[in-house]
Amino acid sequence: MALLIRNLQRVVPLRRARLRRDCQTLLQILGLAHFDLGLICVDDQRIQALNRLYRRQETATDVLSFPFHQNLSAGDIPKPLHQDEYNLGDIFLGVEYIYRQSQEHRQDFYSVLTVTTLHGICHLLGYRHNTETEWKQMFQRESKTLQLFNRLTGASLQPLTQNNF
Repeated sequence: MALLIRNLQRVVPLRRARLRRDCQTLLQILGLAHFDLGLICVDDQRIQALNRLYRRQETATDVLSFPFHQNLSAGDIPKPLHQDEYNLGDIFLGVEYIYRQSQEHRQDFYSVLTVTTLHGICHLLGYRHNTETEWKQMFQRESKTLQLFNRLTGASLQPLTQNNF
């Protein structure tokens, strides 16, 4: 598995080592340790441009996910036929946005970054939150994953998804 982390922003100081460690733990818990994943950390300007281009939304956001395997049902693990298909896709993290949100809610930035990364991974696995049913399904997956993460790491992370449909 290759985990590529690119920091394309200079607004928020970022320790990639912690993000890498936490992301690898999440992938292990989800049974995805043998897949490649790209994490791209960007500022408000870049995440807003991507959000405008791909979602027709004119605002900055916390995370945008671009799956390699299209049309997965929620929770499906991709079944690659060839070695070059062991790729989950790319996640763009709006680090400036995430930092601002963590400060507003008096939460640890890296904890919020880890939970947001999990949210992005869930989107790569076909989870959505366009309806209440989809939201509940995604929230349940995030909760179970974070419970295991917390047991392994001693953290006390909770899903960020709150009635977001």
